[in-house]
Amino acid sequence: MRRDWALELRDDEDGLPLPARIARAIGDDVRRGRLRPGDVLPGARTLAHELGVGRNTVDSAYRELAAEGWVRARPRGATAVADDLPAAPRAFARKASGLADAPAFPLVAEQRFSFPPRSDPPNALVMAGGEPDTRLVPVTALARAWRRAVLGRAGRKALAYGDRYGQPALRRAIADFLRERRGIAAQEENVLVVRGSQMALDLAARAILGPGDAIAVESPGYRPAWVAFARTGAKLVPIPVDAQGLDVRALAKERVRALYTTPHHQYPTTVGLAASRRLALLSHARAHGMAILEDDFDHELAFEGRPVLPLASADAHGIVVYVGTLSKILAPGLRLGYVVGPRTLIDRLARERFATDRQGDHVTEAAAASLLEDGEVDRHVRRIRRIYRARRDVLVDALRTHFGDRLSFEIPVGGMSLWARVHGLTGSVVAWSQRAHARGVVFVPGRHFTFHDEEVPFARLGFASLDERELREAVARLAKAWRK
Repeated sequence: MRRDWALELRDDEDGLPLPARIARAIGDDVRRGRLRPGDVLPGARTLAHELGVGRNTVDSAYRELAAEGWVRARPRGATAVADDLPAAPRAFARKASGLADAPAFPLVAEQRFSFPPRSDPPNALVMAGGEPDTRLVPVTALARAWRRAVLGRAGRKALAYGDRYGQPALRRAIADFLRERRGIAAQEENVLVVRGSQMALDLAARAILGPGDAIAVESPGYRPAWVAFARTGAKLVPIPVDAQGLDVRALAKERVRALYTTPHHQYPTTVGLAASRRLALLSHARAHGMAILEDDFDHELAFEGRPVLPLASADAHGIVVYVGTLSKILAPGLRLGYVVGPRTLIDRLARERFATDRQGDHVTEAAAASLLEDGEVDRHVRRIRRIYRARRDVLVDALRTHFGDRLSFEIPVGGMSLWARVHGLTGSVVAWSQRAHARGVVFVPGRHFTFHDEEVPFARLGFASLDERELREAVARLAKAWRK
């Protein structure tokens, strides 16, 4: 028996049952080499006396250690550390917080198109853009729909394994919605429900792109999509964007397998793709067998007239993979997106999805289907469209008041953000954003949307997630950060 060994229980595990704490402490001592293979442990009565606990507690801990293979029973009831355990490394020392800071094995290199992680100050006024105001979510209607999905006739089925394509009622509701509102001739079999548009882009990339293939992307553009494409081993080809949207002539000079585009409200500049360029783009794609990944992330948020119909509405040749989301009009936390395309493509995407996610959250999907069928989504869209337009106007007025001609921009005809050009700023836009961050305001510098991570005199200012008072306060803080 080890006479020099005394068991020490950690103070940060008060939430664990006492037998589990004792078993873990003994296992830690084996790992760090304080106890070696073959060492005999104190009897249960002796250890219980030393720890001031009942004998049954120590017996329970020893049984748990034996079940895990740490200890073995010896003749005459003795308990010893198992002989077949590997020797502990000399430098082993378990951190008080638990796991190590880094793994002991190398990781694959990350793609360079990363988006900077955000660390918002407490009670920050977030103008990052692309974020709806979750305070406006119809939570009562959503809760009612969710209860129906769980407690209704099909509730038990929704809680079990289900269709990898998504909840059938939601697929039908999305197809109906797209036919009526966006002119896309979709049926249920053309729709795959996924956990947000990012998942849709990842699945499409895996199905369409392979190592060495080329995909064209807008620059400035949406970096999270670039990461999904680059992970396939594909080569990304940046295509410039101007006041009429994607430069289709520049695209025609490149040999690419696919194009990723945001033609309705280009991300991040908010400009719409001109009608002549839409026609030229569809013609070029048909002639060269090029896939178009159309990301229509905020179609319903159009403030001036009727929104322009998607490219997919004019596609009769199977070249457009249409990606949409309910996250912008409901809530990002619901993680509801969809892909629309030819049936064989949807079948392939469903197989790709099964390898990662198997299926989505069918209860939430059933609730969303109910909201669409009941007209609740339509009512909510009409409400937030009116509110967001008013907020856009407040932001425009506040920027003109505080900045004058130091910020120039086109007033967006829809969406959730404004793309502003910066004039006469001492230092970089990134430095301005850091000073604003210190004052409790978060916005994204234009640099974070560029292909080569270069400094550019632009800023993306979101208006949807803040109310009118908050927007005025945010702009006032931005002005103070500029002057400093």
